[in-house]
Order: sequence, then C-alpha cells, then structure tokens
Amino acid sequence: MFEVGFSEILLIFGIALLVLGPERLPKLAADLGRWAGRARAMARQLRTQLEQEVHYDPMKDPPASAPTIHAPAPVAAAAPTPSPAGASGEDAAAVPAAAGTEPAGAVDAPAAMSGSDEPRPA
Repeated sequence: MFEVGFSEILLIFGIALLVLGPERLPKLAADLGRWAGRARAMARQLRTQLEQEVHYDPMKDPPASAPTIHAPAPVAAAAPTPSPAGASGEDAAAVPAAAGTEPAGAVDAPAAMSGSDEPRPA
C-alpha cells in the first residue's frame, strides 16, 4: 500500500533539516525515537496479553484466591444453644420469646388491611 523507502526517508530528513535547523533536529530525532520505542513496547505488551488470553484455560488454571463451587465452604464456629425457658441467670435473656407472643408495636395484618377505623379486640 504505502511504502517508504530509503530515498523517501532521506528526502524527509533533508526537508526537516532545512525547516528545523541543525540545533533542533537532534532533539526531534531523539523524541521521535523515544515515542517509537514506547509504541513498540506497548504493542509487544498488548500482543503478549492477547496471547495469554487466547491460551487461557480456566479449567486448567483456576485462580487460587477465587472461591469455587467445588471447594468446601469454611465452617464457622457453632453458636451456643439457648437454654430452655425458665433458666436463671444471664442465659435467660438469650431464650427466644414464647410462641404466640408478639413484640411491642406489632401490627395485626388483617386488621391493618381491612380498612376499618375501629380497633379489633385482642
């Protein structure tokens, strides 16, 4: 498509020497070389990364830190069982409320939905 040969490079160098002068041309050449080196390094890094992604097999190399469905889950320490109702001391506070009792401020769902302004008897 577009090829730059040795004669074209000499022509571009001659025009740059006339336009920029001998003082600024070496600095420009060094900057261009630095940019070309960075571009080549970025292209090499991109190519390496793409090759790693193409050849990656998640079944062969699972990441060590990621949890999988095949690994057993860590077991937490068992919680102490609550004492039966009527126990004395600090354990009595840990006993759950008896069945059928409601915490203070609980709303009776059917009464709340009925749309009636009259309170229902308990």
